[in-house]
Amino acid sequence: MLIQKRDRYQEKRSSIPEYTLQTYEQAFEIEYTHNSTAIEGNSLTLMETKVLLEDGISIGGKPLRELYEAVNHRNAYRYVKQCVEQRMPLDEKIVKDIYAMLIDHIFTGGIYRNVDVYISGAQHTPPSPMEMYRQVKEFYADLSWKGKEPNPIELAAWTHAEFVRIHPFPDGNGRTSRLIMNYQFLTNGFPAVSIAKENRLEYFNTLECYAVEGNLAPFADMIAQLVEQQLDRYLKMAEPKPDMGQFPVM
Repeated sequence: MLIQKRDRYQEKRSSIPEYTLQTYEQAFEIEYTHNSTAIEGNSLTLMETKVLLEDGISIGGKPLRELYEAVNHRNAYRYVKQCVEQRMPLDEKIVKDIYAMLIDHIFTGGIYRNVDVYISGAQHTPPSPMEMYRQVKEFYADLSWKGKEPNPIELAAWTHAEFVRIHPFPDGNGRTSRLIMNYQFLTNGFPAVSIAKENRLEYFNTLECYAVEGNLAPFADMIAQLVEQQLDRYLKMAEPKPDMGQFPVM
């Protein structure tokens, strides 16, 4: 069903008024940046994120790191869209580039961790550095053959869940994982999705289910619902609007 709805979205997208599409995708970029950074503890509100990214106004009283996190995420998302437009397949270089953009001006990026890491409140413990390095290499190798599977929703969900399970970077793994998940969606003709910060508990629980039990279904189902909601929004925008000339001017 989602494949059919995606095909309708691709067919109807060009009929969406250009201004409507531009303003919606600009609003989505801000909302996505806000949610993805807020999930990791960034305290900027949605309006503060909008003022920072859209109006270029710095937010007083906020840590400089939080401002960089928002600006960096916006830049990384735009890089993702640029790479997809150029039909570049997701690979290790692109993932490291995304990560380097995310932590620009915060600390050195593009380098895998060389220490153990623990996640507060989680049953799953990411692999130690040597094992992590082996697993992340397998992850990139698996991307090529998994990309040929017929279910792009599961591919995107797996890309996120497996990468964040391995946790190869010292910080920013969640933001990176959400961006490469959307990389897969955009590559396969779907719109990008944003996980609301209010849903972070369900989000973390479904990822934990995969990390501990190897069960991807709960996370894939959650993501599929977000994809369908996004497709419905675009299809709604593509619906013919009434001719305002038919209505009397009061």
